[in-house]
Amino acid sequence: MSLSVAAKNSILDAILNDVSYFISPAYASLHTADPGLTGASEASGGSYARQVVSGAGVAASGEETNAAKVTFPAPAAVEYTHIGIWAHLTSTAAADFIWGGPLDTPITGNGTDSISFAIDAITLKL
Repeated sequence: MSLSVAAKNSILDAILNDVSYFISPAYASLHTADPGLTGASEASGGSYARQVVSGAGVAASGEETNAAKVTFPAPAAVEYTHIGIWAHLTSTAAADFIWGGPLDTPITGNGTDSISFAIDAITLKL
């Protein structure tokens, strides 16, 4: 799991410099390879678009899960191995990428069906 440099800097500013660090809403993304610290290898094609994701409550032990089902409509017919979190719906700037991590099991899209994650199926770990 990788927390981007931009996210680390924002968290440190929030802790040490009394600067607010709120992202609302956050957006989930699918990736065909490790997104690294910049959000690389994001899905494209088909009806793919990032989807709003929110936490299920108060984070504990450095983890948080999704509060609602997250559905990506008909992404392209390729294998997705990672998920990411972004501060904006469409920005591809590395400064807007927050976190990325591997899926427990890769998922292959078929270009026509959506890919969904049930409540508590996405776990962000720091």
